[in-house]
Amino acid sequence: MRIAIIGAGIVGVTTAYELASDGHEVIVYERHSAVAGETSFANAGVLAPGYVTPWAAPGMPWKVMRHIFSRHAPVRFGGWNALTQLPWMWRWWRACSRPVHNANRATLQRLAHFSRERQAGLSTSLRLDYEQSQGYLVLLRTARDAAMARAGVQLLTELGVTHELVDASRARQIEPGLHAATPLAAAIHLPQDGVGNCRQFAHLMKAHAQQRGALFRFEHRVKRIVPGDRPSLEMELMRQEGDTQLEPPPPFDAIIVCAGHQSPALLAPLGVRVPMAPIYGYSVTAPLRHVEGHADIAPRAGLMDEKYKVAITRLGQRIRVAGTAEIGGRHKVHNEAALRTLYRVLEDWFPGAAVMSKAQPWKGARPMLPDGPPLIGVSAAPGVWLNLGHGSCGWALSCGSARVIADLVAGRTPAIDVQGLSLARLL
Repeated sequence: MRIAIIGAGIVGVTTAYELASDGHEVIVYERHSAVAGETSFANAGVLAPGYVTPWAAPGMPWKVMRHIFSRHAPVRFGGWNALTQLPWMWRWWRACSRPVHNANRATLQRLAHFSRERQAGLSTSLRLDYEQSQGYLVLLRTARDAAMARAGVQLLTELGVTHELVDASRARQIEPGLHAATPLAAAIHLPQDGVGNCRQFAHLMKAHAQQRGALFRFEHRVKRIVPGDRPSLEMELMRQEGDTQLEPPPPFDAIIVCAGHQSPALLAPLGVRVPMAPIYGYSVTAPLRHVEGHADIAPRAGLMDEKYKVAITRLGQRIRVAGTAEIGGRHKVHNEAALRTLYRVLEDWFPGAAVMSKAQPWKGARPMLPDGPPLIGVSAAPGVWLNLGHGSCGWALSCGSARVIADLVAGRTPAIDVQGLSLARLL
């Protein structure tokens, strides 16, 4: 089949690879000049399936409200612009009920574990090196944090996720660079999880997709999707001197939308309503500081500060600290308070580990659906398929999602149960 993919983030690139590997003629259209140019550019890099759970969960509305006026709030509102997200927040609130949450959690866990298996298989067979390291440590600063984490530990047990609740002494053995003066009550160690450079992985997968015949058309923005038995696209070329109209490409057998938070605007004219919101996350990346005689000054792999919901990851010779969920933010407007929280957490746990004079802040929009799981499968428009809405878990879910959509497009039964991933659940 001749298949178009809209979007070259981590989800679009892995989808292109899977389809090209199946022998399809694949063309990827991306409005930026390279792959992984938005949400996939500088995310935390965490690959922890056990911690892939819906943001819509029992008790979450109260937690969000409690943090509104907190100096280091993990959830923030982008001023009056947040009011535009009220319909999305209403649907999110309704999805926080326990039955809905439990069903969505099961759906996400199936996909997350399948994705880890698929990514591990690709990493081995293709000999991929994307600054990956194994091990993930969830830091519990106080006895209260440890008590509140008991439900999460029980859930990991129920899901069969390999983990260990360790005391502070053992945690500091696992991550010797942890600052001794920062209080630490306990930690949850997930030895089979880890971190990796999402953007680097995307570039590697793009190269392998090209080797299998996939074509990438950068600086091409899709203006309109024309559905049908042979769907087509209307395009424009993005240039600094202005947009240039392009001749439309020939029709396709299928079009797969992987355009992140841009997807709803493309799908709405087709009558496909996707209740998605761009929930912004922040990160800061800096080179490691090499201090003679202090080999363990930096993290070995990945950590999560449970109190502030901030991740610290090591990516080669750099350290990245990432977190915050900003509702109603704007892409080019950085919330300095959110960045201060990231700096504070990094300084608490690894003071002096990074050259902060060379730190690079980043802000990206996570394409979040109100209930949690992504949309993978057919849309209501003929010839148009969906692989979108992965929220903050796109990196952890990408390889599995790509394999699932490739099987569905080909008319095959996917390796996992896809119940809960279709558009029908949101109608």
